[in-house]
Amino acid sequence: MTSFVLAIDQGTTGTTAALMDAQGRVRTKVSTEFAQIYPKPGWVEHSPDEIWNSVVRSVRSIMRQQICRPSNIAAIGITNQRETALLWDRFTSQPLNNAIVWQCRRTSDFCNSLKEAGTEGLIKRRSGLLLDPYFSASKFRWLLKNSPGVAAKMRRGRVIGGTIDSYLLWKLTGGQVHLTDVTNASRTSLMNISSLCWDKDLLDLFEIPRELLPRICASTGEMGRTLGFPGLPDGIPITGVAGDQQAALFGQTCFSVGDVKCTFGTGSFILMNTGEKKLNSKSNLLTTVAWQLEHEKKATYAIEGGAFVCGAAVQWIRDGLKLIRQAADIESLAAEVADHDGVEFVPALTGLGAPHWSPEARGTITGLTRGTQRGHIARATLDAIALQNMDVIEAMERDLGKRLKGLKVDGGASENNLLMQIQADVIGRQLIRPSVIESTVAGACYLAGQGVGLWKGKKALREIWKTDRAFKASWTSKKRARRIKSWREAIRKTTLDL
Repeated sequence: MTSFVLAIDQGTTGTTAALMDAQGRVRTKVSTEFAQIYPKPGWVEHSPDEIWNSVVRSVRSIMRQQICRPSNIAAIGITNQRETALLWDRFTSQPLNNAIVWQCRRTSDFCNSLKEAGTEGLIKRRSGLLLDPYFSASKFRWLLKNSPGVAAKMRRGRVIGGTIDSYLLWKLTGGQVHLTDVTNASRTSLMNISSLCWDKDLLDLFEIPRELLPRICASTGEMGRTLGFPGLPDGIPITGVAGDQQAALFGQTCFSVGDVKCTFGTGSFILMNTGEKKLNSKSNLLTTVAWQLEHEKKATYAIEGGAFVCGAAVQWIRDGLKLIRQAADIESLAAEVADHDGVEFVPALTGLGAPHWSPEARGTITGLTRGTQRGHIARATLDAIALQNMDVIEAMERDLGKRLKGLKVDGGASENNLLMQIQADVIGRQLIRPSVIESTVAGACYLAGQGVGLWKGKKALREIWKTDRAFKASWTSKKRARRIKSWREAIRKTTLDL
């Protein structure tokens, strides 16, 4: 009997369900989009009910294809948008407000007040993270203080919360399980990065009651079983959970110290495996948990840097400027011109992420002339994605004190061959794209499969991981230096008055 792993990849703009067989092949996948909610400038929300409905619809669509029987599903793996925070009623499972999305900047003033109070050093030492609205802690605080009826429900012990993985585990198990894994917990600013437990001082600083939060567990092992999920039998074990970027690192089989991957999604995120060592960045990167396997006593760590708006910039070009009809069209439009011709697009549409950490920055397009065409704006957009990643990679190299050898790439935008070539040229390094570019899905499946013994050990996973294509750098050092100089000037202009 063929065994399958069902992956639920709950992302920022939609949910993907996928089936992977024992040979590591993604046999089918279905994605369901849901609405983005923008109540005010800089605010981003999701409806938890819409998130859950997108999960149900995607899984139902997968099962209707009859690629496998429900009884053939050996395990379920979950991967998710990470810092997004929500609260729900312990007894009814009803959300108490919209979820606050990782991109949301509404807590900037509160975070600034903590900086002024001199708490940033404590937060970074304990959690590995910088003090920024990006992370979950300030979002939980806002929800507790601003959600209707929460205070009364808190007094009655009805309020619980978590990141998206916790919400999905709760719903998948019929309200039986309130857990989060170490990778998601490490993105809240509330977990001690060394002890892997909720930190009392951080909880007090952000005014978060401990009883609100889920129990922290490893990324593999049985976390619960399905109960009452539409279209699936009860009793399927959920044995792998990780935040999307950590799942992608695992899915790219970056198991050795120094292995690096970049995922091109709504944002763009680069993680490097640092093994059991917590590397404290001096270049404004983050220390995070990469994963903790059930049978391993110690966690594996990573350093991370990310740009908030990458694939989202292409969506804006499509939906806001209406220069293209679908996201994939940007490759052919950008290919109509030889280069950016001086046009620079800094896509700080929700602030700038690593290594700049400028939440107040806003997007700019500069260098326009009478000769500027749509293709130049499209090319500047692809360049901007690659150049933001270059900023992160150079920061990693400063922390390491040496040059990285290469980069594994994945995510939807990695299908864009022009973007991948630009990325290779900008960083002056070779890129490797896997045959399964949905590395978040692969990681969720690999973790869940490890959890039920479908694949025994990391060696078995390396054997099923395959390369699709390599992209080699082609620019001269002078051309690369000119391009970077122009980008740095655009960044300076964007942040000049902040």
